[in-house]
Amino acid sequence: MAAPYAASYYAATANPVAPFERFEGDLDVDVAIVGGGFTGIASAVELSERGFRVAVLEQNRIGWGATSRNGGQITGSLSGDMAMLRQFRRALGPGVDEFVWNLRWRGHAIIRERVARYGISCDLTPGHMLAAWKPSHVAELREQLESCRAHGMGDEVELVEGAALREVVATDLYAAGLINRRNMHVHSLNLCLGEADAARGLGARIFEDAEVIEVRRGARVSLVTPRGVVRADKVLLAGNAYHRLGGARLQNMLFPASLGVVATAPVPEALRQRLNPQNLAVYDTRFVLDYYRFTADGRLLFGGGTNYSGRASADIAAELRPAIERTFPDLAGIGIDFAWQGQAGITVNRIPQLGRLAPNIFYAQGYSGHGVATSHIVGEIMAQAMTGDPREFEIFEGAFHFRNPLGRKAGNVMLALGMWYFQKKALLLGQ
Repeated sequence: MAAPYAASYYAATANPVAPFERFEGDLDVDVAIVGGGFTGIASAVELSERGFRVAVLEQNRIGWGATSRNGGQITGSLSGDMAMLRQFRRALGPGVDEFVWNLRWRGHAIIRERVARYGISCDLTPGHMLAAWKPSHVAELREQLESCRAHGMGDEVELVEGAALREVVATDLYAAGLINRRNMHVHSLNLCLGEADAARGLGARIFEDAEVIEVRRGARVSLVTPRGVVRADKVLLAGNAYHRLGGARLQNMLFPASLGVVATAPVPEALRQRLNPQNLAVYDTRFVLDYYRFTADGRLLFGGGTNYSGRASADIAAELRPAIERTFPDLAGIGIDFAWQGQAGITVNRIPQLGRLAPNIFYAQGYSGHGVATSHIVGEIMAQAMTGDPREFEIFEGAFHFRNPLGRKAGNVMLALGMWYFQKKALLLGQ
């Protein structure tokens, strides 16, 4: 039985779409995808546009996992950029710098083009600010500003400080802010549903309540469900932190981190205009950061306090309310209409994990909290790999990833302790 969506703002305001299929019987396709989140659906669009017969098998609802539980921010942040530069240099040589830089913005272009092509209504809105939590973080923002200018983005970025900063976001928390107008924010679930509908229109078969209970390997792969079998030339496992189908090869490769997000009651327009007149999405420079934005119907959507133990919070609204009121004292006591949690797949080196379990069984996972844009890049890379051009896929496939030798629970404890150590170290250094 498919689980319902989390009680999120996204689920409550999802666009109506025609029901997706419930799988029964036998089906033969070129590519079968396990997982109906951003990675699976983005890959399905790419493959369907190339003329391949595609089936997506989602255990619950389309976009049920992290896709409908995130902050909806589409940014050029690559938390694993330094590791990518080191590891990808072996394959790319001096071209690695440009490759990694372009990765920052590639997902943006895919999403903008797809929303326009298929007429997807998802509140796609430009504008984001990276906020320096302390004066010592301002140098990082200046470095990013100069890097953007060096790559021709000078008209899209702006550093604001002092009184100018308070006019952009009316809070006293930050030392400076880097505004980036190429970055965006979006209604995540409506984007995914719109893409799924587009893939369906291109001939893809999209199934909900279709749990895959066994993957049988062979010249053709068989995906066994309780009500039938899908046979495919190639398979993509796209479940991220929510599946266990990879067997020993993928065991202990991801650390699930619990994310908490809330959406307040609607904020009056005059107050929204004073608090955030440019309607920017915002996140700060801390290890465990806060992130927020206003929704199309005027709610403050606020996330933070990532829990690296992997355990869910008992009351995420109570945990996040102090951060909301510290950021915007004018919102003290505001009602919280939605509160939900989810899991992000964290990799130790923050490089997404793309690989193969067999020549015809691929996997993609581990976006470390940057999944909206990254999943769309990965969807393109995986479609290329499965249709004859594996060059970019093999760059990621060749990356070294740490495997947690302690098991899932103990590994999350160690990750939580590590994050605690780095937070305390940053405090001691005044960062």
